[in-house]
Amino acid sequence: MIQKVTLRDKFELFHDHWHPRIVGQVNDMHVKLTRLKGEFLWHTHDEEDEMFLVVEGQLIIRLRDGEVALGPGEFIVIPHGVEHQPVAMEEVLVMLFEPVGTLNTGNVENERTVAQLDWI
Repeated sequence: MIQKVTLRDKFELFHDHWHPRIVGQVNDMHVKLTRLKGEFLWHTHDEEDEMFLVVEGQLIIRLRDGEVALGPGEFIVIPHGVEHQPVAMEEVLVMLFEPVGTLNTGNVENERTVAQLDWI
């Protein structure tokens, strides 16, 4: 069944940070929503590119050779193999586009790794 998705409604279903939820699938890509706050870990995705689209707030993507600041309506694509660290000084609402099976912590597994993603 085809249904529209209202981002605000979906974001209201959860309030924890760094735990993506799946809200859709386009071919072999998951559309995920997440709330971010604080610093994430440095990591890479060996096989997967990923896209961060800021819905609300300010997000910094640290790269080994600098950083990129993103505001609402802006996105960045991180190519596979590029080490990066997302940072959100205040809460940020983000939509992610990633291949199915992409692990949020990439090549690092720790307490922030979310192996099983929920559909909302």
